[in-house]
Amino acid sequence: MSRLPATLPLGLYRIATALAEPLAGPALRARARRGKEDAERLTERLGRIALARPAGPLVWLHGVSVGESLSLLPLIRALQARRPDVAILVTSGTVTSARLLAHRLPEGVIHQFAPVDAPGAVRRFLDHWRPDVGVLVESELWPNLIAGARTRGVRLALVSARMTDASARGWGRAPATARALLSAFDLVLPQDEATGRRLATLGARVGSRLNLKMVGAPLPFDPEELAALRGAAGGRPVVLAASTHPGEEHLIADAVRDAGPSSLLVVAPRHPERGAAVAADLAASGWTVARRAAGEPIGAAAGAYVADTLGELGLFFELADVVVMGGGFAPGVGGHNPLEPARHGRPIVTGPEVFNAADTYREMFSEAAAIEARDAAELSRHVAGLLANPRIARRIGGAAQAYAARQGEALDAALALLEPLLP
Repeated sequence: MSRLPATLPLGLYRIATALAEPLAGPALRARARRGKEDAERLTERLGRIALARPAGPLVWLHGVSVGESLSLLPLIRALQARRPDVAILVTSGTVTSARLLAHRLPEGVIHQFAPVDAPGAVRRFLDHWRPDVGVLVESELWPNLIAGARTRGVRLALVSARMTDASARGWGRAPATARALLSAFDLVLPQDEATGRRLATLGARVGSRLNLKMVGAPLPFDPEELAALRGAAGGRPVVLAASTHPGEEHLIADAVRDAGPSSLLVVAPRHPERGAAVAADLAASGWTVARRAAGEPIGAAAGAYVADTLGELGLFFELADVVVMGGGFAPGVGGHNPLEPARHGRPIVTGPEVFNAADTYREMFSEAAAIEARDAAELSRHVAGLLANPRIARRIGGAAQAYAARQGEALDAALALLEPLLP
């Protein structure tokens, strides 16, 4: 959750952001120079819109970053199927999320960058788009945006809501602010029971559980490209390290080298712009490396392949025999969504640091649908066992796929609750 409103009453927050708003343009331009903003679309962040609003009712959905915005896709497709008369606007806050959504959003869905939470930018955004319903995902509590939408009669929902214990304690120091923001929502659907309790304590009207990251279809991939990659792998088993963070690539690479020296390691860093650095680190450790973003072929000599492109993770899940999920070996990250590889029927190994998906992993462990490795030695043993026993690997992958398929029921229940908010 945003920490600023937890330390300021709403009135002071509005005044502070109004005073700071003249600095928004220079700050955004500085971020654009560092690659943190899209220089050609900065006007959207200031609420100055070039696109025309479609006629008729409009539903606005917002997810700040990659994971949150992509988690909206199943909800978007379901809304299109049930209400084709409703226009859909999706906003996000990061350059990477915008690039991915450009490839993944269904036809007809509009994407815009979210406005900065300053009174003028918010006013221009809401006056232009005039949404009938606003659906915010996970932890987006921007006071000016929420208050402005509510004042205009927008029906608001906070879905797949997530709040950590530390964030709840912060909001607890400003209970009136938290209550005012949370009471603006007509519907609040938490990801898990712990978040539900925290939100209810702060004044939210909490409904049933929904974790959007747990629903959806397998990621798309190009079958011809998959066949080409399988040919390039030359029959070697493939271990995919997916969504990795700094420090994890070295640990996973060492474990894979010990587990199966004849296998091909594919590394898909969480942030593809790290691809060159990841390749250099692996090369320094003795690996022969090829980079996808550089157009380098795998080749028979390559032991590691850095998949540093956007929108191709589904391709590499299909290619993999074993998936090692990143984020679980990097302290403080908290792990990443295991349902994506699960939907492709792949056996999953994770590290112990998975507090962001603790409930999911706990359920998957209980169903033998995923494996935990507490350290590099355990990771090496598990990878070696899965590569040596493909029948067991397929059984674990099948259990993961069955678990993922069951999660779609939560989306149907959530849609039933959202439908009364629609015009």
